[in-house]
Amino acid sequence: MKIRLENCLDWSEVENLTREAFWNVYRPGCTEHLVVHNFRSNPAFVPNLSLVLEAENNKRIIAHILYCKTTIHMDSGDHKDLLMLGPVSVLPEFHHQGYGSALIEHSMQIAKNLGYGAVALTGNPEFYHRFGFRSGSDFQVYYPGFARTEKTPFFMVAELLEGYLANATGTIVEPEGYIVSDEAVDAFDSTFPPKVKETRPGQLG
Repeated sequence: MKIRLENCLDWSEVENLTREAFWNVYRPGCTEHLVVHNFRSNPAFVPNLSLVLEAENNKRIIAHILYCKTTIHMDSGDHKDLLMLGPVSVLPEFHHQGYGSALIEHSMQIAKNLGYGAVALTGNPEFYHRFGFRSGSDFQVYYPGFARTEKTPFFMVAELLEGYLANATGTIVEPEGYIVSDEAVDAFDSTFPPKVKETRPGQLG
């Protein structure tokens, strides 16, 4: 496999693989392909961490990862910079083969080399704990909209530089761009081949 930076010639292929990866997973249809599309013009987007993974036997892109910059609004009134990871997209036929893990590990090492101190994400703890992610509350970093006493296992943080989040108690600022309207998704989706939206067990309410 080959991991490399995404370039503008990859955009359409990456958006299609993101659509395939998330279709009917968390909701009927998905929004992630539009999120990826929009983030490329978002000031918070980190181009040096938008990576693709190509298959071994050809140059087909089978996975992609994206990061953006955000901050912790600290109780002291100050802000602490960090990264937000996601979405991570892997074509369904290549699931459970280590490609997503390879992208995460590789990109986190690049982020560390670039001087970033910590990464946050929302996702499945059973998957992300293996990469050093822990509940945000372990660092006294909390997710907006939830009481600090409320468990939010889906929100996790990993330090890239040891001690970076010491005394950084506060609430993460969710980057603008992750929430898109149904109307915008439907308009964007009309530019792709038709797919059937399905309601499935396990989707978010």
